[in-house]
Amino acid sequence: MNGSLRVRGATLHYEARGEGPPLLLIPGGTGGAASLETVAEDLATEHTVVTYDPRGLGRSPLDDPEAGQRVAEHAGDALRLLDLLAPGVPARVFGSSSGAIVALHLLTAHQERLERVVAHEPPVVEVLPDAAVHRALVARVGETFRTEGLMPAMAVFAAGLSKDGEPAQPELPPQAAARAEQTMAGLPFFVGRIVPSFMSYVPDVDRLAALSDRLVLAAGQDSRGELPYRPAAYLAERFGAELVHFPGGHTGLTTHPAEFAELLRKILRA
Repeated sequence: MNGSLRVRGATLHYEARGEGPPLLLIPGGTGGAASLETVAEDLATEHTVVTYDPRGLGRSPLDDPEAGQRVAEHAGDALRLLDLLAPGVPARVFGSSSGAIVALHLLTAHQERLERVVAHEPPVVEVLPDAAVHRALVARVGETFRTEGLMPAMAVFAAGLSKDGEPAQPELPPQAAARAEQTMAGLPFFVGRIVPSFMSYVPDVDRLAALSDRLVLAAGQDSRGELPYRPAAYLAERFGAELVHFPGGHTGLTTHPAEFAELLRKILRA
């Protein structure tokens, strides 16, 4: 089932499939619902799986194309979707990358609606001891975007995220390669509006610690040493929790969808 939902300042495109406990998948980057299709189909054998295009991306246009973006507003969108499609039922939520930041905020702000949250590599760099270094990276990306354009800014961003300044180029499956045009179309919005806002977000760490029995922190097994890996590892250690390793790296959802879905299914069953 496909549908649209009016929220403040935007219209969200969403998709729901399957039967069972509600599971909301929050995409990261520019992928939207399409990037989660394979995983959603796999998980729909045991869940009512909801995917969507976040506001400003894909098929979820903003009323004001120049509107600034806030993590809390994106989390509010996720809550509206749960209220529409799973009213009154505790839900399970998975988020990756920027979507994992939304999932963390959703947990701290609306814990009564959530049964379990799986956060895969949320780049909440403000929790790290060397946060100032990463703050400078975000500023450098923004300045490069304004003065030199999109692709130079993406190069600065990718180098800052990698462990050695040379970002990996994972081989993409055909269905992911086919989405390249959509991915590129969303990059200016992502770099200009999502990156500076989301990577400056400061989560309520004490609140997350109190709710850590509902939170699964996860990272890619090939991501060790890279910036997106570190916040999840740091928080897991601080909470005395296991850091769950998914197949692949930061984009394991795309490069290893079947294996990724199988591990996520096991986590949700536990």
